[in-house]
Amino acid sequence: MPIKEGPVPPFPEGADPDEYDRLRRRVLWKMPSGLYVVGSTDKGERRNGMTLNWSTQVSFEPKWLGVAVEREAFTHELVSASGVFALCLIDREDRAIVRKFTKPVEVDLDARTLNGFPYVDGPATGAPVLAQSVAYLECEVRQPVDVGNHTLFLGEIVNAAFLKDEDTEVLRMEDTRMNYGG
Repeated sequence: MPIKEGPVPPFPEGADPDEYDRLRRRVLWKMPSGLYVVGSTDKGERRNGMTLNWSTQVSFEPKWLGVAVEREAFTHELVSASGVFALCLIDREDRAIVRKFTKPVEVDLDARTLNGFPYVDGPATGAPVLAQSVAYLECEVRQPVDVGNHTLFLGEIVNAAFLKDEDTEVLRMEDTRMNYGG
């Protein structure tokens, strides 16, 4: 599916499409959201960590988590192949780390690092979990949903743990100068 260039309809009657598109973006960027690193694997030797902010709990029973991943992303390929992912919550003080995961990472399987950051394979899924995460959630994909140019992977939480003190503040998009979407 080709991606449209320029403003994306619908627009209110009489609105200037460019101005209205900029307004929507500014409003969407105001919505509070976390900033995470999602770990993925093909359950072979390929692994990746990717900065992600479109994630939310979508069900209480069973406990499901949704993550939206752009279809062109390497992480999308890995999650599609394996049916698993790990969502790593990042310490607010580690805000610089997310910039290291905006492109496919260098993986050192012997040193067990992603872009030089130590990781462990999640015990339930094998998806990489950054060792310096505050906490993580491992998920098995139960339902992928195509949404525009992304896939919303709906995953059941099969393992969760804190790696730091539970009171550690976690990173939010507004803690950085980054924005995504809109």
